[in-house]
Amino acid sequence: MLVVDEAGFLKKGSKPAVVQRQYPGTASRVENCQLGVFLAYATSKGRTLIDREWYLPKSQVAARGRCREAAVPDTVEFATKPVLARAMPAWALAADVQARWVTAGRGLRQRLEVPGLA
Repeated sequence: MLVVDEAGFLKKGSKPAVVQRQYPGTASRVENCQLGVFLAYATSKGRTLIDREWYLPKSQVAARGRCREAAVPDTVEFATKPVLARAMPAWALAADVQARWVTAGRGLRQRLEVPGLA
């Protein structure tokens, strides 16, 4: 099975393009943080992380100079966390990862539909 979830990481400063005052969930309040969407692969024998994407806030993506400083390619466009969550299982399936279903953390589960998986 594929497992999609998001996580927030509290950060000091604001230099990296992905750091912004936002709600990470883990802090129960708005903080300077990075948010990521993660894809894990789980079987009866174990689990492993197979993909990750930083969530880049729209204001950060618009600041192309700041993105370049943080080595974010100019081709990166704004994508919501649910859009990232839907894309990662599709990429995994295209790379021949064998999975029969996908699940997600509470915040993403209702918005997650992946063609070919339950």
